[in-house]
Amino acid sequence: MKLPRRNFLHLAAGAAALPAVSRLASAQAYPSRPVRIVVGLAPAGTNDITARLMGQWLSERLGQQFVIENRPGAGTNIATEMVVRAPADGYTLLLVGAYNAINATLYEKLNFNFIRDIAPVASIGRVPLIMVVNPSVPAKTVPEFIVFAKANPGKISMASAGNGTTPHVAGELFKMMAGIDMVHVPYRGNGPAITDLLGGQVQVLFAGTPEAIEHIRAGRLRPLAVTDTTRLEALPDIPTVGEFVAGYEASAWLGLGAPKNTPTEFIEKLNNAINAGLADPKIKARLAEMGGILLAGSPADFGKFIAEETDKWGKVIRALNIKAE
Repeated sequence: MKLPRRNFLHLAAGAAALPAVSRLASAQAYPSRPVRIVVGLAPAGTNDITARLMGQWLSERLGQQFVIENRPGAGTNIATEMVVRAPADGYTLLLVGAYNAINATLYEKLNFNFIRDIAPVASIGRVPLIMVVNPSVPAKTVPEFIVFAKANPGKISMASAGNGTTPHVAGELFKMMAGIDMVHVPYRGNGPAITDLLGGQVQVLFAGTPEAIEHIRAGRLRPLAVTDTTRLEALPDIPTVGEFVAGYEASAWLGLGAPKNTPTEFIEKLNNAINAGLADPKIKARLAEMGGILLAGSPADFGKFIAEETDKWGKVIRALNIKAE
């Protein structure tokens, strides 16, 4: 039977619209059951707090439980591989961080390629570090510290939260750009590093803002500078490292990722919901309390940011021959 041209065009247009309608219906139905957010670090730290804050928001916003699952180990690589191998159905997400960008070069053999195997969903925020010293250190500014370090090469101990962590590579970048020599002393986390810094066993630490801020306010640690390009709202009188060492910047950062090939419409729905959360006054205030700087944007924006961070830290790690523990 020969169809009239008008009927044929109507049928063709309807058929072409079916995939779009199907995707719309699929996105509207998602999520229809609980969603896991896998965190590669132990509970109670900044990463875990941020994941739970956003998980609660997403639960309320999207009508399904977003459950936080902590899978620490191997520098967060266990959690990352778990998500890489999960079904690409939008029901397993990864709390992505600066450690993923660092690990891409730090570990010589990984069972995944982070940029290839994890789809960026949404950025959440940056958390600058603070360069803090024990009060016994005579330097009160970054220039004074550089002079002190150059006068005492190899005699100043720089603590970190562990080999290859953001505090470690932030300190190594500072050493490289300032032209100084300090001895790296790795710890198992920020807590033990701060304990020894308070006790004077080590002299300097590039500390996470949440872990250091109360010690700064109490006068137990002396802040020299923050590692972001702008001063912190919570500590406006502390300068940035970049005000003295041109071009320096190093921050922890967080966002969400999903297994590659996760439907685009699911990613867009999650991205929109997270950006709405970052505009919510309560979430903004809570992240600001932890020293966070919001990073709302599209999945493409986040993907570009991840690629830039991976390239940046890769150059530092290769230049200094930093190896995983």
